[in-house]
Amino acid sequence: MNEQLPTRLSVLLHLFWIFFRIGPSTFGGGYAMIPIIEREISLKRNWIDQQQLSDLMSMAAAAPGGVGVNASAFIGYRIGKVPGAIVATLAITLPTFIIVFLLSALYAAFQHEPKVQAAFQGIHAAIIGLMAVAAYKMGKQALFDRTTIAVAACTVGIMLITGINPTVMIAVGLALGICLIRLKKALGLSVQTERTTPDNQPIIEYYI
Repeated sequence: MNEQLPTRLSVLLHLFWIFFRIGPSTFGGGYAMIPIIEREISLKRNWIDQQQLSDLMSMAAAAPGGVGVNASAFIGYRIGKVPGAIVATLAITLPTFIIVFLLSALYAAFQHEPKVQAAFQGIHAAIIGLMAVAAYKMGKQALFDRTTIAVAACTVGIMLITGINPTVMIAVGLALGICLIRLKKALGLSVQTERTTPDNQPIIEYYI
């Protein structure tokens, strides 16, 4: 047990430093963190493969609370169990608290300055790009057949037309997915739950 302690402590410290550096990317919300989390966790260190990370991100988006904080808790637990979840959550929220505190003070003092307003317009545009990249990467993993594409398209249409609560759409998607899988099994059709190669091996992709 004592021989494993330094290694485990090293992993927790490394985990804290990674998410502490990811935390400042909170501009625009937790979805802006997704490309950075992918690069740090999957590409650089290969701690969690792309499919597992996509599943964790889906759970983080479906669970109550901010997706960035939820994702850090899920990933931290996956890597370091309960201590890992605590460390990752603390690390990703601490920079956010500091940044929001400083920005609130600066914004109150300089909110009418043209340069400050122009800077925030640039930030808004950059965040849209980050969110688009995150949606594209998640879509490449999540949309792998006609059924998933149809569900995604219907969800976008319903959300744009009705403005229904996203929680309702998540619940509907969950129930619909279960029903469709059971129906395919009952009809003797093949069931696919992730993108695969011709030899039925999962496709794992890493992005810079």
